[in-house]
Amino acid sequence: MTRRTFEYAAVPGFRPLLLDLHRGDAPGLAPLVVFVHGGGWRVGSRESFGPMFADTSPSPFERLAAAGFAVASVDYRLTGEAPFPAQLDDVSAAFAWLRDHATELGLDTGRIVVWGESAGGHLAALAGLRVQGVVAVVDWYGPADLTALDTDLAEAGLVAEPAPGSTETREALLLRDVAPAEASPVTYVHSGAPPFLLLHGKSDRFVPCAQSRRLAEALTAAGADVDLRLFDGAGHMWLGNPGLAATAFDLSLEFARTHCFGGHVA
Repeated sequence: MTRRTFEYAAVPGFRPLLLDLHRGDAPGLAPLVVFVHGGGWRVGSRESFGPMFADTSPSPFERLAAAGFAVASVDYRLTGEAPFPAQLDDVSAAFAWLRDHATELGLDTGRIVVWGESAGGHLAALAGLRVQGVVAVVDWYGPADLTALDTDLAEAGLVAEPAPGSTETREALLLRDVAPAEASPVTYVHSGAPPFLLLHGKSDRFVPCAQSRRLAEALTAAGADVDLRLFDGAGHMWLGNPGLAATAFDLSLEFARTHCFGGHVA
């Protein structure tokens, strides 16, 4: 497997935006997984698939490459650098760069899966609904309806930290002067949406699983294909159930295979 780092965009006044491209040695054009990291939009990097995978070998990127995918793991501007929609603009710019360089990199950009966890799940869902050419979306415990996040936390017996209304919450730092609906995937659901796989722990204390339910309900109402899986005993980032991280990855890999290869690939 090869791993190469590319600068996919240079926004004046900001750091260069980078992506890592992981790819196996198989000839021909490889379907593409675009992976978007989590971290509450405040921290994180393209090198992380999530804390539960920090010490796994082979890494999730290596496993995807071994399964026949090229994997582009992208950085994006964090909220200390710019508010929304900068994060989605950056992910969209990565898609454009990958399409522009598809031939030289051996990418089949007619088969793109966008996959994200937490804040990255939120951005993956938005990209899947707003960027052309995505054939499937994998969203792990991503916020989906920012207009209802405080309500969902309260109904789950949870309190946002800092408290709701604070200008220092993760969501407030993301939005600044943007209306919550403008940054919510549920706002952009449409009948032509690609298939979604939504995975969420029922014990998530940061993003209640009601958020994934809301997105699943909106996709179903629009006539889109959605598979929602909620797991007992799992918190955010699969904390509390380490084995579930492996299960979630296996389910997601098979989902990506199905929509890129038409079924199981050994």
